[in-house]
Amino acid sequence: MTIHIIGAGLAGLSTAVRLSRIGRRVAVWESAGQAGGRCRSYHDAILDRLIDNGNHLLLSGNNDTYEYLLMLGVVDHLVGPPKAAFPFLDLETDERWCLEPGAGRIPWWIFNRHRRVPGTGVWSYLRGIRLAFAGPDLTVARCLGEGSRLYRRFWEPLAVAALNASGEEGAAQLLWPVLKETFGRGEAACRPRMARDGLGPAFIDPAVSFLRKCDIEVEFGHRCKAIDEDGERITALDLGSLHLDLGPEDVVVLAVPPAQASSLIKKINVPVGNRSILNLHFKLEEAVGDLQVIGLVGGLSQWVFARGDVASVTVSAADAWMDADSEDLAKRAWPEVCRALGRPETPLPLHRVVKEKRATFAQTPDNLARRPGTRTAWRNLVLAGDWTDTGLPATIEGAIRSGRHAAEAVQKYVSHS
Repeated sequence: MTIHIIGAGLAGLSTAVRLSRIGRRVAVWESAGQAGGRCRSYHDAILDRLIDNGNHLLLSGNNDTYEYLLMLGVVDHLVGPPKAAFPFLDLETDERWCLEPGAGRIPWWIFNRHRRVPGTGVWSYLRGIRLAFAGPDLTVARCLGEGSRLYRRFWEPLAVAALNASGEEGAAQLLWPVLKETFGRGEAACRPRMARDGLGPAFIDPAVSFLRKCDIEVEFGHRCKAIDEDGERITALDLGSLHLDLGPEDVVVLAVPPAQASSLIKKINVPVGNRSILNLHFKLEEAVGDLQVIGLVGGLSQWVFARGDVASVTVSAADAWMDADSEDLAKRAWPEVCRALGRPETPLPLHRVVKEKRATFAQTPDNLARRPGTRTAWRNLVLAGDWTDTGLPATIEGAIRSGRHAAEAVQKYVSHS
């Protein structure tokens, strides 16, 4: 029996690592020349530094992420402060504050005005309970109400970062599990974490090395062009230069983007539409000390991640900026970076602008019902990807969790076949 995993992105690698650990025979097929999909790092010639294609803020409560890194023996690649603290700057008013969640599950910290967002009251935080009861048709804005200072300075930045969607578009139902699994478990579960040396060295390279030690090579340059099925099971794979007839016990894990999945299996219901993320990387004259993560409101930049001598800006829900001139975007973001880091503005340094046009699927109420489960109508076909119904938004944690779900589904299938 062979488990054929189509796609070596984070979801596919998560599946492969779990199955290979328990001795399953695994084959991984990837269309690109490298693993990782949207979770990748590369050496940028302009900055002369290893940068990520996009910034990803993780939290200490991301249990599936930590379990995955623990399996690979690289849990030390995630770094961050010893306490949960989220510094913010309002670019319109120049106000600064630091959100510091409390230690327990009950958010007693909201009763301390020094730990709240400036100008907000206790009751405005308690509106967040509405997310727990949000119906599938509600957006974040409709659920929590727009216009308040807390919405502008907390709920909307959280929604945009987690859902890659504006509060007016993002599904409220997806935001609750983020709160429940992190802020809802207290300070120890919501400490900011980032990949120390980049996403590739933390999540991708160790997985490929782990598989290689299990005598599993990721087969690059093999795009799945067609999948044959007989109504009950998958029978063959067209991998371009290679045609594979599947044995009676073989299993397929389809871990590709939703549009490709639906083109291969027409009867699969998948989310439609994508949303973009804009990332800007700046070379600093003087390196920062420890990792810095700063939230911004009132400008173009939404988050600044400073590590070593590179400051990176993330702008989520960035469809409106995809056609903008990259140099103009850099000129607009750089003064915001200087203000965030508390440094005098200097001439625009070396920089790189990265536009990820298909960063995530559109995480709207309409698409919630289109997220498929892990199991399919075909006995030996399993789905993996952050677009499947993981219960989470399309994040690193969601992708890794989908891999766990896929591996568990394969095991269940094998045990009953």
